[in-house]
Amino acid sequence: MPDRPEIVCICGSTRFVDEMRAVNRDLTLAGVIVVAPGEADELITDKQKTALDALHLRKIDLADRVLVVNPGGYIGESTSREIDYAHATGKPISFTDPAPAAT
Repeated sequence: MPDRPEIVCICGSTRFVDEMRAVNRDLTLAGVIVVAPGEADELITDKQKTALDALHLRKIDLADRVLVVNPGGYIGESTSREIDYAHATGKPISFTDPAPAAT
């Protein structure tokens, strides 16, 4: 038995906030520590977005693995950057849906 629960960082487009919340709930109920994107109820400034993007990379650093929530295979620019970062740091990455084939 591990000394601590697995830590999973959820990545995905903010357009899928409901899906990310559901994945967060399911993983948490399964005994996983979940690190998820920050949420804001209002529009954020470019400076805030830059800060949140950098913070999310630190969340990836904390995680044992990354789970990309990508309904329909959609992966946006920010999520693609997070996937590249996770690859560069050697984090295992999985997806909720198959990623679209590269063209």
